Formats: sequence, structure tokens, C-alpha cells
Amino acid sequence: MSDDQTTEPRHVVLTGAAGFIGGYVVQELLARGYRVTGVDDFSKYGPVDHEYDDHPDYQLVEGDCREVELLSGLFAEADHVIAGAAMIGGITYFHTYAYDLLATNERIIASTCDAAIQAHAAGRLEKVTYLSSSMVFESTDRWPSSEGDELAVPPPNSSYGFQKLAVEYFARAAWDQYGVPYTILRPFNCVGVGERRALGDVDIRSGSVSLAMSHVVPDLIQKVLKGQDPLHILGSGDQVRCYTYGGDLARGIVDSLEVRAARNEDFNLSTAKSTTVRELAEIIWRHVHGPGRQLEFVCDDPFPHDVQQRVPDVSKAHDLLGFIADTPIDQVLDELVPWIARAIDEGLV
Repeated sequence: MSDDQTTEPRHVVLTGAAGFIGGYVVQELLARGYRVTGVDDFSKYGPVDHEYDDHPDYQLVEGDCREVELLSGLFAEADHVIAGAAMIGGITYFHTYAYDLLATNERIIASTCDAAIQAHAAGRLEKVTYLSSSMVFESTDRWPSSEGDELAVPPPNSSYGFQKLAVEYFARAAWDQYGVPYTILRPFNCVGVGERRALGDVDIRSGSVSLAMSHVVPDLIQKVLKGQDPLHILGSGDQVRCYTYGGDLARGIVDSLEVRAARNEDFNLSTAKSTTVRELAEIIWRHVHGPGRQLEFVCDDPFPHDVQQRVPDVSKAHDLLGFIADTPIDQVLDELVPWIARAIDEGLV
């Protein structure tokens, strides 16, 4: 190659780019030298500013991912597609929008696959990476949950979990019939900055605090910052989760793009460390108040679909991708607590 020749950056189209995980993924892609086109209709949060919006290798297209023609045009110019667009929220979101989650997300994934089938047949698109969810293991009776268990246990009870399992069927069916290569990734309990009040959120009363309850980490931080004492938690607090930093998840997602061993495989992306909700609440309490103030709990009635244990087997991602999510929760809180404090002041949560 002559000195005046340059290599064009690999091009990734990311649907759902303005979402919570999407923000971390865009940053990771740009840091690794990819050219990125994001697609989002801003239906969850409205327009959101990011520090990378003016990056020369980033373009954001405002559009509805249910529109096949829109996606087909974008995918035709892509080397990779990361399918992240979906209606998603916390436990109250599952109940408030039980039908919309199912219907909207089915239309999004069908349009995504339709467009990918066309783009792959045209010759440039190499693979689609589908973001599924740990909720495919909602009804499992075996822990840690390994890849393949989702097909051996009862299907999820929630419409969101059921639809995320359907995403995986779409991915495999597009390969079986049309030869579109895929990777399926299941993030477990992503935590980090960027999750704010959704446009359609409904406030729920929890003790002395009303808030648009989403995921447990930002909800508990809000309650502690707003001075709730005793602290209200949903259920017994014995629920087990693996809280995984968004930056770690983004690294695993981007790791999977170019690794040959990831082709037509599925992976759990998660920290290996499990934490109960009570333990999480104590960590957050100490982080905000220090060690001298005693924490007291009140246990509120849980919602349906409040899975008691969600613990993954992470060995496959480690063995094939070299992926380890090792950012400790205390380090995540160093970033997240100040962000939520500012978001409270600005009315964003």
C-alpha cells in the first residue's frame, strides 16, 4: 500500500443509539476507530445531548426503526449492525406498557431483520449483533444460567421477557433461511449514567418519595439522595442480581463484532459478582451517608415478574471473547451518584 492510501473506518449502524446502553456503545465504537451511524426516534427520553454528537465519525439519524425502507438504506452502507432499539424500562414499565412492549418491539425486530436480509444479500453487511436480555431466563430454575438454558426452561412470563426471547428466534431464523450471520448478546442488569425519566413514565409512591420507578440502582440512589429513611425496597431484598457497568457491557458488545468465534453464537454479558438488593441498598447508603448512619429497611409488596434470582454463567464470553466485566459497584457509584444528584436538580429523573 502506498503512503497516500488510507483505510476507510469500519462502519457500524446502531439502532437505539440514544438509549441508555446505546450511549456507552457509541463511545466505545468511536474510541476504537469505527464510523458510527446511530438511529433513534427519541420516543423514550426525547432528544438527548451527548459529548460525542459532533464527532466527525458519528452521525445520528432521527427515525423510527419500524420503517424497513429507512433501515434498508442505512444497513446497505454498513459493515455491521447492532440491533439495540427497543421499548425497555424497569419493573413498573413492564406492567404499564405490557402490550406496547410486545407489539412495538416485535415490529422493530421484524423491520430490522427485513432490512438486514436485504443488505446482506447486496453484499456489504457482514453480521447483525442483537441485544437480547437476561430476562429470557426469567422462568429458569437453574443457576448460574448458561447459554442454551433459555431453550430448556419455561418461557418468560412477562411480555418483555417473552419478546426478547423472540428476538433470539428472529436472529436464528434470519440465518437459517437467508444466511444472515448473527451474534446474540444478553446484558445483565446494566448500571451507569444516562438512564433518566422516560416520557411515558408514571410516578409511583414509595414511602415518602414519589418517583418514576425504573431499575433498582437508580431508584435506590434517588431515594437515598432525597432523604428517605427508613429506605423502602420492593420485596424481601433477598433478590439476587449481577450489576454490570455500562462501560463494561459496551466493551463486550464491541469485542464481539470482529471475533470470528462470535459468529452465530450467543453470550451472557455480565459481571460474575452477584449482589442481593439488601446488600446493594447498604452499599448505596454507605456511599452517600458514610459508615456512621444506620440503615433501616421497609419492605414493600413486590410486583409480579420480580425475578428472585438472575445469575449468569459468564464462562463462554470469557473463553471465546476474552470478556470480563470487572468494574466494582463502588466504582460505578462514584460516577452514577453525582450524575443522579444533578439529574434530580435538573428534573431529569
